Amino acid sequence: MLIPHHLLEPDTLTRLIEDFVTRDGTDNGDETPLATRVERVRRALEKGEAVIVYDAASSQCQLALKREVPKEWLED
Repeated sequence: MLIPHHLLEPDTLTRLIEDFVTRDGTDNGDETPLATRVERVRRALEKGEAVIVYDAASSQCQLALKREVPKEWLED
């Protein structure tokens, strides 16, 4: 299930994005400041290039590029 980013509380969205950009393997040696990485993801969400995916089985949310999400999820 996709969760529209604008439905999340601002602090919740920020924490979700921070969790995503600080995970092991996401920096690839990138020394870009955290605030810049968070803003890049926020812009991707606003442009519709990224989406928030909720997995009911695990009760977890994660971020994904829209092009990597199954097309049927985008139709709901």
